[in-house]
Order: sequence, then structure tokens, then C-alpha cells
Amino acid sequence: MLTSLFDFELPPALIALRPVEPRDSARLMVVHPEGRIEHGVFRDLEKHLRKGDILSFNDSRVIPARLAGLRPAREVGGAAVPVEVTLHKRNAPDRFQAFVKPAKRLRAGDTLTFGEALTAKILSRQAGEVELVFDHAGADLDRAIATVGVMPLPPYIAKHRPPDAQDLADYQTIYARHDGSVAAPTAGLHFTPEMMERLKAAGVGMAAMTLHVGAGTFLPVAAKDTGDHAMHAERAILDADTAARLNAVHAAGGRICAVGTTSLRTLESAADKNGQIHAFDSDTSIFITPGYRFRAVDMLVTNFHLPCSTLFMLVSAFMGLETMQRAYAEAIREKYRFYSYGDACLLIRPR
Repeated sequence: MLTSLFDFELPPALIALRPVEPRDSARLMVVHPEGRIEHGVFRDLEKHLRKGDILSFNDSRVIPARLAGLRPAREVGGAAVPVEVTLHKRNAPDRFQAFVKPAKRLRAGDTLTFGEALTAKILSRQAGEVELVFDHAGADLDRAIATVGVMPLPPYIAKHRPPDAQDLADYQTIYARHDGSVAAPTAGLHFTPEMMERLKAAGVGMAAMTLHVGAGTFLPVAAKDTGDHAMHAERAILDADTAARLNAVHAAGGRICAVGTTSLRTLESAADKNGQIHAFDSDTSIFITPGYRFRAVDMLVTNFHLPCSTLFMLVSAFMGLETMQRAYAEAIREKYRFYSYGDACLLIRPR
């Protein structure tokens, strides 16, 4: 499909630079299977769920993955080069894939220094991406990154303001458990502990899985045709017990509601062609566009996404392109807040 089909004009004023407080006071647009649109507040999500349904959450935690450092001078009298590194995928206890600036001034074999706490060597470079091996590993590396790194706010926020102490709390879900993401699974940012307890009391199940979100989530689709776009791989983990619980929900007539596109992509990667969900522990580069046959997910909680993004393509596959074009046009008219810190949608897939 032409990438241009997924384009739309978004007034810059609708890009949310901070979340609303409290988290669950964000607005909620509900798109029903027949295309009917309903407006509400996120804390009322419970009204659209039934006893026996289950919410699937991505429990990955955002790490302070943006590092400012130096490439020391290569020769006497030369100049050191400031570098910006964004870690996006862990390859080993001491190795990361990363995007770097300025990539053209770096080469394999260069050593980068990040303050006095951390150094890394470039093992390989391709375009704007490198593989780094650090002088720390495992938990020691995690602590060093936490010391020198900052929260990697999305580019559409970072160009308006720097990250600050408030983002350390705001850009993390309340149920985050496993370090590894460089972008928050933002649909989950709307949940509060009180809301989670109400949902449990109403008989709505909860299931956790992990997908470590990579910085590739922010990359635009440069190809003119979606068939020519290559997704960055991300690590996803779903254990056997959780898979069995999810299958039991479907067997009993309940619905699986993915909280965020990362949860949806994990579940669809783990499901077979008959809709059975299996344990999964691997990289996934699943790219969902209109025409995809969904296997596992019945409902999706998500935010409002960028034009021509893989995420807008995914929601268009879930509900139909015309339906989502109409929903986004109404969201713009009604001044919904867009992107990571913005408002939410509940999408109920047509059968």
C-alpha cells in the first residue's frame, strides 16, 4: 500500500508535551466495531469491558538510554568529537545496538567516553547505527548507564523541551518491571493503582508480557510503499503460563484487550494461524498493515499516533483505514491530545 494513504495534517498545538494529572483523567475515544465513535474519560474504561475479559500489559521499563559522550581525538593536535548515543537493543550483557550522531565522524574501532563512569568501543557501524561493547556488563553496566544517561523522550517532545526529573515518573508505567525499553509503552501510562484495583474487582483479568521497545519505533516510514519498509527487531517475551491463561479466556468466551501496540505485537507474534497463543521468547519484527488477519487480539487500548507511522498503519489494519481516518479527523476536531503523553483510544475490532 502507498505510505501516503496514512498521512494526515496534525496541528502542532495538539502534540502533548506533558501528561494530564491524574493519569486516568485523560480523554478516551471509543471506536466500536461498526465504526461508531464515543467520547469519554480513561478512568471509565471499565464500562467497555466485561467480567471474564483480560487486559494484556507490556511490563518493560524504560532505561535512561540517551548518552552524551566524546570520541577522543584520533591524533595529537586533533579535536575530540561530541557524540549523542541512543541505545535501542541489547545484544549481550556488555553490548548494545545504538543510533549515533554524528555517525559520519565515527568508525569501527573508535572508543567513546561517557563522563568518568563509562566507555565503549564501536565494533561496527552501518549508516547511523553502531554496535557498542562497553567496559561494564550486566547489572554493573545498568548502574553505569543510569548514572550518565537521560530519559530518551520522543523527538517530537525533545525538540520542544529537555527531559527533566518529572519525566522519570511520567514516562514510566506503574507496572514496569523489566529494564530494556528506550521508549515507553505509552498506552499504559494512563493506568493508576486505583483503576487497576477497580478493574480486578469487576472481574477483568490482567496478564503481563514484555517487549523491549526500540528507538526504531520513532523512525518514519521512508519507503513510498509499505511493502518496502523493514521493521527494526525488538525482543519479546511471553511465558507459557500466561499463554495458557490467555487461551483459557478465549475458550470461555472472553476477550483479550491489548494495552498498547507493543502488547498486541507480542501476542500476534506468539499466536499460531488458529489463534492459539504459545510461549514466545525471541526477536519480533512483525509489521502489521491493512489486510493482516488478526489471530489473538480483540480490543486495543492505544494513544493517537504519528502520520505515516507503522503504528497508525497497525490501528488502520485493526479497525479499517477509512474508520481510523474518520476517527482521527474527529479527534483533531475535538482537540484530543496526541502522541506519547496524549489521550487514548479504545478500539473494538470488527468481527
